[in-house]
Amino acid sequence: MTLVNGWVDVHAHFVPPITEEQRLKQWERMRAQGFLAPLPYDWSPESALDYMNRTGIAMQLLSNIHTPSLQALRDSNDYGAKIVADHPTRFGLLAALPTDDPEAALAEIERAQSDLHADGYAVSARYNGVFLGDERLEPVWADLNRRRAVVFAHPNTIAPPQLGLPAPLIDVAFETARSVVDMLYAGVFRRYPDLTVILAHAGGALPAMSGRLEQLGAEPWVPNAQNITRDEIREHLARLYLDTGNAGADASLAPALAMVPRDHLIYGSDTGAPCNTDETLATNIRAPVTPAYWSTARPTNSAIAAGICSRPPPAAPT
Repeated sequence: MTLVNGWVDVHAHFVPPITEEQRLKQWERMRAQGFLAPLPYDWSPESALDYMNRTGIAMQLLSNIHTPSLQALRDSNDYGAKIVADHPTRFGLLAALPTDDPEAALAEIERAQSDLHADGYAVSARYNGVFLGDERLEPVWADLNRRRAVVFAHPNTIAPPQLGLPAPLIDVAFETARSVVDMLYAGVFRRYPDLTVILAHAGGALPAMSGRLEQLGAEPWVPNAQNITRDEIREHLARLYLDTGNAGADASLAPALAMVPRDHLIYGSDTGAPCNTDETLATNIRAPVTPAYWSTARPTNSAIAAGICSRPPPAAPT
């Protein structure tokens, strides 16, 4: 099933080990929230490597942000670092940050770099109710900017269902858009231009809304304490990177490419998430393979050039 040749996948999830009883309870909670998975979900490094080898993915940057407590988050980051240590040429780590607690987030930033040797960081668009433009996160963004960090932003997929539909189907797209717009009007992108921010799922609903934001977002009736200009709205959104996780269809890629340059559209699989199967992952990868969607830089090269992947991947697996 080889589909690509040596790409870097910036959007891949991992799951720390749990017992069968915990797995069953997790599955029951998911079904109670309208996510009708037929079986409990299971992930392992071996299953991830098997998928990568069959598909032609050289390296995955792993993230796990669905950790509601600080201790669970730290333990998850430790496990992610162990996976990378065991397979240093195949995996990298985007360490999760507890953005509901700025002091803890600052400590985890330092620990992730000095002890875990993470390639970058992962944040939830809304973590325990806190959006990414919250003023309490100012020292966190300042520190990440000083480090010229890569920050992967992903919505909360375990949020309650809306209209009887599970969050991963629709709501995730709007949560990403809300949080990035929150950052935009808080002036985060103006003050911290050295951040490399990747948005999951091609930015969710944000690209489709970007024209409306540019047209109306600086009008006098819009609350705008930072006086963000129309030009800044366009420029700040264009600086973002968008991954293709569950966004490989023309209808998703077209607005993404209207908002960002082609070399800011990078490959993400969204593997390690229970919403995907081999069939959906294959469908997701076929559109990005089409040359019309890319500049002369392929996704792997774009990821490395942007500093998103700090280490070159090995030769494409055979």
